[in-house]
Formats: sequence, C-alpha cells, structure tokens
Amino acid sequence: MAALTTGFCAASQGGTGDPTATMAAAAGCDERDSGGKCSFRRKSPAPGSGSGVRWRSIAGTRPSVRNGQLLVSAGLPALDQLLGGGLAVGTLLLIEEDKYNIYSNLLFKYFLAEGIVCGHALLLASAKEDPDDILQELPEPLHDDKYKKELDEVSSHKSQGEPDVSMKIAWRYQNLPKMEAGPGSSSRFGHYYDVSKRMSQEMIHSTKCHRFFLPEEITSLPNVESCALTHGYTKLLHSIQRIISEEGFDGSCPQKTQKNILRIGIQSLGSPLWGDDICCADTPEHLHSLTRFLYVLRGLLRMSLSTCIITVPSHLIQNKAITARIRNLSDTVVGLESFLGGEKEANSLYKDFHGLIHIHQIPRLNSLIGDVSDMKDLAFKLQRKVFTIERLHLPPDLSDTVSRSSKRDLVESAKQLSLGCSVVAGGKEHLDF
Repeated sequence: MAALTTGFCAASQGGTGDPTATMAAAAGCDERDSGGKCSFRRKSPAPGSGSGVRWRSIAGTRPSVRNGQLLVSAGLPALDQLLGGGLAVGTLLLIEEDKYNIYSNLLFKYFLAEGIVCGHALLLASAKEDPDDILQELPEPLHDDKYKKELDEVSSHKSQGEPDVSMKIAWRYQNLPKMEAGPGSSSRFGHYYDVSKRMSQEMIHSTKCHRFFLPEEITSLPNVESCALTHGYTKLLHSIQRIISEEGFDGSCPQKTQKNILRIGIQSLGSPLWGDDICCADTPEHLHSLTRFLYVLRGLLRMSLSTCIITVPSHLIQNKAITARIRNLSDTVVGLESFLGGEKEANSLYKDFHGLIHIHQIPRLNSLIGDVSDMKDLAFKLQRKVFTIERLHLPPDLSDTVSRSSKRDLVESAKQLSLGCSVVAGGKEHLDF
C-alpha cells in the first residue's frame, strides 16, 4: 500500500504524469520495447541467481490443493478421496481393525504395495507375522484397462440381475458423484491392485525394505522394560529413529540419491503380542504405554519425510478411554466394521456390501484438533479382484418396500391422531355442557 501511494505521488508532482508508466514500473515491464506502451513481459532472473530453479518433485507425491501439503497415496483411490486427496507426509494413519482382521489387513497391504510401485522406502514392523511373509502377499498392480474391464464385468452382471436400477435407487443418492474416480482420470492419484494375484519378486526387491520382527528383536536383547514403555515399543522407536537418521529422511545428512519417502507400516499395535495388556483388562498395568509411543512417533514423523500406517485391534480394548486417547494422538482415524459373523450379515439392507467404513477423524494440520469428515453412510465390498468403497443406499426392491410401508405408517398415524383429537374435543364439550 505504501509503494502504491509513493508511486502515485511521484507521478503527480513533477514526474512523467503518466499513470501507465508508473504501473509499468511497478509491474516490472519494459516500456521502451513497445514505443511507450507497456508490454508486460515477465522479468527473467539474473544470470547465476537461483530464483528460476525448480525443485525436483519426489516420485509418488503431489501437493494438496487445500494447503499445499505434500501428499502420498494410501494405495486405494477411493480412500484418498475420502481423506482429502491422500495422506499428508509426516502424519499418522490409524486403522481400527475389523473383528477378524481381514479387511484392515488388506488396507495395510495396499499401503505397502503403493510404496513399492512408487519406489518409496519401507519399514515393516510386526509382532505376529514375519515381514518377509507379508511382502510375499502384496497384491499385483492392476493397469487401468484391466481395472476398467473388471468394473465393466461387475456392472454387466449387476445390470442383468437388476434392470433399470437407476430409476429405483434412493432419491437422495441419485445425483451424488461416485466415490472412486475412473481409470485414467486426472483426479486419480494412487494405483489399482488385483487381490487375486501376488506382486512379482522383481518388483518387491526393487525397493529398499527394512524389517522389524518383534520375536527376533526380543531374543537378541535382554528382557528389560523401560519405566514408561514396554520393551517392544522402546525397541521399535529406536529402530525407526535410527533408520530416519541414517537414511537422511530427517535432513540431518544429505541423501545420496534423489529425495525419497519412508513408508512405515506397523501391524496390530497394542495387541498382547507387543507386550501390552490394554486388550486384556479394564485397568491395565501399561495404561499409558501405547499413548506415549504414539506421542513420540508423531514427533519423529513431523521432522522427517515419512508417513505411517498403524492397525490397532480397538474392538478388543476394554477401556474406551484408551481408545479415545489413541484417536486423539493420531492424525487420521479410519474404522472398519465387518458384517461377517454379525447380525447385519443376514440383513437384506446390507446384502450388497461386506462392511461399513467409518471416517472418525481427518487431519487438520497446524491445529490442536482434528477435523471430522462430512461423508457418512459409507460401505465397502470385496469383489473378485478389487476392493471398493461406496455410499450405502437401500437396494431397489427394499427401497420401494420401505417407501410404501412408511407411507402406510404415516397414514395410520394421521388417522390415530385425528381420532384422538376428536375424542378429546368430544370430552371437552361434554364437560362444558
């Protein structure tokens, strides 16, 4: 504002008197090239100055359109869309496991497979399965044309069984956009995977992967526990800190090659296999062990080019206050509710889906609290080769039945209400008489 005022005064007190020339000088254009007219040419940087150098982007990342934060894909394009475009680098994604740990384990493998496809470094930690065995079960990347063919086959089978579905779908879901961007779309970020096939060995060995298997780490050191953390958590934090420092993900030492992202995957954290007892009693002995671990881990993630996914058996935690603390110490919280072995499995309302997905929290960076997603009624299903997330809606036949029954109930309620009013009015007239 001061610069604009000064230029205006100079033009009016004995300068050129031409406001166009003053604006041209402020814009940095050369007036002499166009005979007194401003050409508004872009100012070229001086030789030797580094202002024109563009930083080389990291593979498998893109900036967020909301806040410019660097994002990576979670391995499932529909989940990236729900989380605001992807996972922010330096954040923690918490997956609350389903009852039988089937679908949460699938999302865990999607995250790791996406890291291998993008060439990111991996750190795989587990207390139950050998990390090498988990890598052997990663799904194979699916090209766009193959994925489109799979969706076409599924939609053709569905159209044969349910003709004219678009006219029978619930009215409030008719005009809503689809959850997942189509193959080849510019809005798609991650890749698609075929869960019926396994990733090739050449692709697995092309990425540097660090492994942490708790039974091997415990036998190599004496069983000594810290006053704040269990031995398994302490050992894992030291391993994460060492890898971040030695590989240069925290910027302490320059990376020898192009900058890369470290993807950290921790399986079934908080289970008794990690030496924690929060799933065994209402008042566990290690009450704050897991929360302290998450607090320190978030500090390591914030200062490095890394992102982490953790699966937690929250349905086994007896004390719900611990579950609330774990959510508060995580940036993104996604819960999976499977229909397998439950009452909803036999319900005709959920016959087209395998479970519900709950977005409990999405990150609001540089803030003390997290944000809550406005997308509700989300369900998932595992098809023959792909895992999809959709909006939950009533089946066509059930929606018609519900609409007719709701109208019938409304008419009956109106009749009863009118009858009651007449009875009360009649009694009042009788009393007044």
